[in-house]
Amino acid sequence: MSTVKLNSIKKTYPNGAIAVRGVDMVIENSEFIVFVGPSGCGKSTMLRMIAGLETITDGEIEIDSKVINNISPADRDVAMVFQNYALYPHMTVRGNMAYGLKNRGIPKAEIDKKVIDAAKMLRIEDYLDRQPNQLSGGQRQRVAMGRAIVREPKVFLFDEPLSNLDAKLRVQMRIEIKRLQRRMGVTSIYVTHDQTEAMTLADRLAVINDGRIEQMGAPIELYNNPATLFVASFIGAPQINLIPVQFKNNKLISGDIELSGFKDLPENTELVLGIRPDVITPNKNGQLEIKVDLVEQHGADNLIYGALSGAAKADIDDTEICFKTAQGTLPDIDSVLKLHFDQKTAMIFNKESGERLI
Repeated sequence: MSTVKLNSIKKTYPNGAIAVRGVDMVIENSEFIVFVGPSGCGKSTMLRMIAGLETITDGEIEIDSKVINNISPADRDVAMVFQNYALYPHMTVRGNMAYGLKNRGIPKAEIDKKVIDAAKMLRIEDYLDRQPNQLSGGQRQRVAMGRAIVREPKVFLFDEPLSNLDAKLRVQMRIEIKRLQRRMGVTSIYVTHDQTEAMTLADRLAVINDGRIEQMGAPIELYNNPATLFVASFIGAPQINLIPVQFKNNKLISGDIELSGFKDLPENTELVLGIRPDVITPNKNGQLEIKVDLVEQHGADNLIYGALSGAAKADIDDTEICFKTAQGTLPDIDSVLKLHFDQKTAMIFNKESGERLI
C-alpha cells in the first residue's frame, strides 16, 4: 500500500501545447482514484507521467514520500494496464505473465506460484498455455491484468483498459476490477472518458478539464454538488438539463418562462439553470412545458425527451428537456406535458465563468 502525491505537476510539449497545468493531488493508501474527462483533457498524460512514460516539465511526483521524477519506469514499482493489452504475441499466457518476473531474476518456483495464483484469481488458469491470438478480448485483458498483479506493485495504473471490449463484457470486467482492487488493497489510478465507469469504480473522482482538476471528491458528491457547469454537465447519465436564464425582479427568466423562488443572484448576467432528469415529474401544475419528441424505454424506467416551450434560444435552436419516469409512463410523440421540479434541487451557474452560484 502506498501514497501518491502530485505536487504542481506540469506538462508542456516542445510545440508549446500545454497538457497539464499545475495539478496538485494526494492519493491515499489503497485508494481507487479515477481520472475522468473528455478526450484531450490531459488525464492520460497525467497517468503516463506517474508511470514515467512522459517527462515532467515542472513539479514533483512522489510515491511514499520519495520523489520519482528521475527514476526510470522499470524502477518506480508501478504496474500499468493498457487499452490495447500490450501482450507479446509469440508468448503464451504463462510467458506473458512471467516475463517481467524473469527479467528481475525471480526464482522459477516463485514465478510459477505467482502466475498460477494470479491466473486463478482472474479465472484464466485454463488458458495458461494458449497464445494471445487464441483468446477473446476479455481474456486478453485478464492476462494483461495478471501480468500487473504478479509484480505486486505499489501502484496500479489503468489506461482506459475496457475501451476495446463490448458493452456486456465492459460491465463484467468493471465489476471484476473493483473486486480485485478491494481484495488486494493496492493504490490504483484509473483513466476513462466514460463517466458511468468512473462513477461505479471510484472511491474518489478527479474530473479533468483542459489540464486542470475541475473538482475532486466522492462520485455521489460530484453528482449532487458539482462546483462548476463543466462538472455538472459531464457527470450524470442522462446529462443534466441546462436552460439559459437571467435573474430579474427575484425571478429566473428564460424567454416566456418565469420561475419564482430564487434570490441573491446577479442581475444582467447570463446564467444557466441546471435540473437533473431524475428530479423532474409530470404535473399539470408544473413550471415547465415540453412537446414530446422521443421516448427511450430502458426496462425499469423510461427517458422522455422534448423541446422546452417558451424558453430563450440557447446555442441550439431548441432547449431540450429530458426526464426519467417509471416504465408505465409512455406519452405520445408530439403530446404536450407540464413538468414540475423541486426548486431546492435546482443548480444555477454563471454561464461565462462556469462557477456554481446555487
